[in-house]
Amino acid sequence: MSFDEGPAAGGFDGGRHRSRYAGTTLRAPVDDSAWTHYRTSPRARLDRHDAHAVLFREDDTASHLYEVVSGQIMLYRLLGDGRRQVVDILGEGDLCGHSLTGLYDCTAEALTPAEVRVLDRRDIDQSTDLLAHVNRCLLTRIEALHSHAVLLGRKSASERVASFLMRFVRGRGIVGCKGPERHSADTELVILKMTRQEIADFLGLTIETVSRVLSDLKRRGVIAIERNDRIRLVNVCRVCKMTGIH
Repeated sequence: MSFDEGPAAGGFDGGRHRSRYAGTTLRAPVDDSAWTHYRTSPRARLDRHDAHAVLFREDDTASHLYEVVSGQIMLYRLLGDGRRQVVDILGEGDLCGHSLTGLYDCTAEALTPAEVRVLDRRDIDQSTDLLAHVNRCLLTRIEALHSHAVLLGRKSASERVASFLMRFVRGRGIVGCKGPERHSADTELVILKMTRQEIADFLGLTIETVSRVLSDLKRRGVIAIERNDRIRLVNVCRVCKMTGIH
C-alpha cells in the first residue's frame, strides 16, 4: 500500500480529524491555522524513513510527537516472551508519541517508506491552540481503538479478517452501509503492505489462522489472491456481511 494510492489501493485511511471507526470519515469545522503554521515552520523537522525503520522504541524518553506526512506507521508492544501485539496502524495526518509518563508506551515502526514531521513536545505543551489539535486527534484514535477492542474481544477469526479487509474500502463496512452504487461491479482491489505475521499481530490471531481464513475465503469465491500483497474482494457485500456489523 503506497499510502498515497488511497485506501482502496492498500492504505489504512488515517487522516486529519477522521474517525477510523470501520471506515467513517468525520471532519470537524475547526480552525487549525496555528497547527498548520507550526507544522510547516522551521521548528518542525521533516524526516524520511525506509520501510521497517524504527522511529522510537517503547520506554524511550518521549521528547517528541510525530505527524505522519506520507506512508504508514505501525505501533506495537512486545511482551516479555517476545510476543507482539500491533496496537494501531497510522496514516497521513495521524499523530503518535503521546505520553503521560514521559516515556513512549509502544514502539513505532515504518511499514512503508514514510515521511514524518518531528515536533517538539515542549512547543506543543506551551500552546493551547496546538494542544487543542492534539486533543482532537486523540479523540479520533480513541474511537478507532474502541472499534478495535470489539474486534479483539468479540469477533471470530473470520469476522476479524473480513473487518480488516473492509478497512480498505472507503465508505463501506460501517453501520448504515448502503452497499454498492447501482449498476457498479462490487469489487475492490486491496494492496497490502503488511506481512501475514503483521496482520496476525494486529488482529490477535496466529499467522496460520490468518492464512486459513484467507484460503477459505478464496475457496468460497469471496476473494481472489492475485499475489501475496494483492487481494481482490470479488464481492464487497459478501465480505461486509462477514464483519459482524450486519
